[in-house]
Amino acid sequence: MLRAFFILICLAFSGNCLAAEAVPSNNIWLLVDTKARKIEVKKGEYTLETLSSIAIGRGGAGFKSHRGDNITPHGSYRIGWIGEKSTFRRFFGLTYPSIDDAENALHQGIINQPTYDRILAAHANNQIPPQNTPLGGQIGIHGLGRADERVHKAFDWTHGCIALTNGQIDHLSQLVDTGTVVKIK
Repeated sequence: MLRAFFILICLAFSGNCLAAEAVPSNNIWLLVDTKARKIEVKKGEYTLETLSSIAIGRGGAGFKSHRGDNITPHGSYRIGWIGEKSTFRRFFGLTYPSIDDAENALHQGIINQPTYDRILAAHANNQIPPQNTPLGGQIGIHGLGRADERVHKAFDWTHGCIALTNGQIDHLSQLVDTGTVVKIK
């Protein structure tokens, strides 16, 4: 109840907030293995369950160099927001770009200092980082919506997100919340 009140107050004043206390108390986190095409639902080092046959970006996984590169980023993120009415059934938006993503991009000349500073400030204030940088945004974990499950199982098809079947995303929504850690390797 107190958490819901805090989030309402936060949204009323800033419109874009990830509260530090929004970290789930169940200590569940997700390990996304882009090579094995699976998500492990973990509690500490113990794997509670595994969701197999995930799809990732058409361009594979690694360092995202620009918006539209179709690459699923490697790194550590949190679920920053949850879209219950997504075209893809449910959407767990990640706090991409991370501080590490921003540092790499700054050193490679992909983003400028003001963009870097905005990304750092968002993370320092437990907010969602800017989603409109040259690095792209709107990276998350989502279902299929009305997409064909046969296509999903046949090849990687997203623009950089991690896709699950509708049944898998519905199940995952019972285990995670805003603030859940998601490590992508």
